[in-house]
Amino acid sequence: MAGGGSSSSVGGRKKARIEIIPLIDVMFFLLASFMMVSLSMQKLQVIKMDLPTAVAQKTSKKPDVFNIEISRTGDISVDSKRMSLIEMEKALKERIAANTNLPVYIKADQKATHGMVINILDVVKGDGAPKVSFAIEPPKD
Repeated sequence: MAGGGSSSSVGGRKKARIEIIPLIDVMFFLLASFMMVSLSMQKLQVIKMDLPTAVAQKTSKKPDVFNIEISRTGDISVDSKRMSLIEMEKALKERIAANTNLPVYIKADQKATHGMVINILDVVKGDGAPKVSFAIEPPKD
């Protein structure tokens, strides 16, 4: 066959090929061997120390929360101190100026009017309180 031979032979000789799969196997074996050798070469040196133990101190500071209570007669109390609506608004503005992320809790008596609660809520939101929640108690048996 002069000129019509296969592509793997040049002048009657076979062309050399590099097989990739055995090469990958050998490289994986070398990688695993080097990893195992490097891990076994690590020596851990430990120094015995007597470290002091930490004791958590109890904080006497209460979290910064603004509690508003509305009685059945419409009286307003802030942190158990009775105030008028104007005094409550002034105190709230001062606390929000000190802490812009001040949570406000509104707790109303079951017999308080809906209008009074909404009025307080409007004042609190108008003063810029970012977090307003209603504090509720489970019904007593």
